[in-house]
Amino acid sequence: MEGHIYRTFDLELKELKESLLYEAALVEKAIENAIRALLERNSELATKVIEDDDIINAKEVETDEFCLKLLALRQPAARDLRFITTAIKINYDLERIGDFAVNICERVQELNQEPQLKPYIDLPTMAKIAQLMVKESLDAFVKEDVELALKVTRDDENVDNLLDQIFRELLTYMMQDLRTISRATRLLFISKYLERMADHAVNIAELVIFMVQGKIIRHLKEVP
Repeated sequence: MEGHIYRTFDLELKELKESLLYEAALVEKAIENAIRALLERNSELATKVIEDDDIINAKEVETDEFCLKLLALRQPAARDLRFITTAIKINYDLERIGDFAVNICERVQELNQEPQLKPYIDLPTMAKIAQLMVKESLDAFVKEDVELALKVTRDDENVDNLLDQIFRELLTYMMQDLRTISRATRLLFISKYLERMADHAVNIAELVIFMVQGKIIRHLKEVP
């Protein structure tokens, strides 16, 4: 009987991982479409990302409830407990990343009411790095790869540097021509949303390290 319970619990943990990965796939697609909507000035695609966020939200609630059920019924310990508590937090980070994709699309719809301010150079680069960080943080989760998780935490500096660069450039536009303020401000918002996506990818990477090694590295001044 005890062996049957263990086998059932193993299947439940596998189901939990698959649920998270399905949600992650939805979020990664939302990011991809949000960036496409920006670069192609595609308001229809932006609307689709906004509408599809309900699917991500529903999945987040479903996964959260499943985690709480496992904690209550299985009373896990040690590594299994770390896995489930990590899953709860990753679930939250994924939902927030999805929200930022929606925020980008809302700004895209507003930007598309006016002529494009400038060619987008740094924003696509920033988006590509942030998108890769999200993907690699989830790959690290699947593979339990601490080195890949650490790489994600280090890559965050590249995103921060681009944010500073974009801010300086757009501030120059606004100072030179007041008519650019509304468009430049929206682009600043988008750059900040991308930076927050990267921050949540770092959160996931740090959670992976906790799950695998039991070490909490957040708030450390220097990443190992």
